[in-house]
Amino acid sequence: MTFFYKKAKQLIYYDEPVIRPPAEADSLILQATIGCTHNRCTFCITYKQKKYRIREFSEIKAEIDWVSQRAQGIRKVFLGDGDALAMPTDELIRLLAYLREKLPLLKKIAVYASPGNFVSKSVQDLVRLKNAGLTLAYVGFESGDDDTLQHIKKGFSSDQMATLMEKPNEAGLKLSATVILGLAGPAHMKRVAENTARLIDRVQPRFASALTLMLPFGEDSYKKHWPVDWRMPQPAETLTELRYLVNAITADKIIFRANHASNYLPIEGTFQKGKARMLVQIDSALAGQHALRPEFLRGL
Repeated sequence: MTFFYKKAKQLIYYDEPVIRPPAEADSLILQATIGCTHNRCTFCITYKQKKYRIREFSEIKAEIDWVSQRAQGIRKVFLGDGDALAMPTDELIRLLAYLREKLPLLKKIAVYASPGNFVSKSVQDLVRLKNAGLTLAYVGFESGDDDTLQHIKKGFSSDQMATLMEKPNEAGLKLSATVILGLAGPAHMKRVAENTARLIDRVQPRFASALTLMLPFGEDSYKKHWPVDWRMPQPAETLTELRYLVNAITADKIIFRANHASNYLPIEGTFQKGKARMLVQIDSALAGQHALRPEFLRGL
């Protein structure tokens, strides 16, 4: 565990590791929950050492009070850990209301979510959360390929995830869908990318992001969930999968980003107007005309 602003009397508590999306780099990060309710995905190590729990409101309230006395200009807040949307609706609304009360310039409150969070949340729950100030939910799809989803133990099929995402779409809650390149290895990347594109087309999130698989503690624990021919993709192979994905997405007006630190080539654009430009960037990198991010600069 670490603490923020160590010299101050009141501290913000972080149960590390703490991760957040690239777009939340300038947000105040508060851990409303610790860990992840699912915590069984084979590629993910982030929350394995944590037991899921909802933090006491009094703890978070004290941190918000402390921040409000020192940084009145805060406009963005990100709520962690892995799927803070799992909080009971009334508790989360209480937290959202207090944030808006104490940080009057607040314009955006985002949260990590998992598909499972939308099983228990009704459309009306999500409408109430949106009205209370929740503006964006980052949802890890990981893949739209059912075979891949089974191997990574996601717990949901692509059809189930698409059906669940009808709830936030109906409620008017913005979604940012995250997928991961390289999960199934290079042998199946075209099929995986095209199935993932179909899922994105069906859900039509406001944002979609692609990360690249990283296994910082080695491949053995991940490989055992796959056939014996699975191997880690090479950088050019992950770029090829990214190209298949970008090329296959047909939905319009989705803001797409592949600018996470794990990616070898940072790209971004809006479908469909930015599609051709993104494909040219990828092709340029595949042709060796654009330097890729070196391994020592990649990270989770």
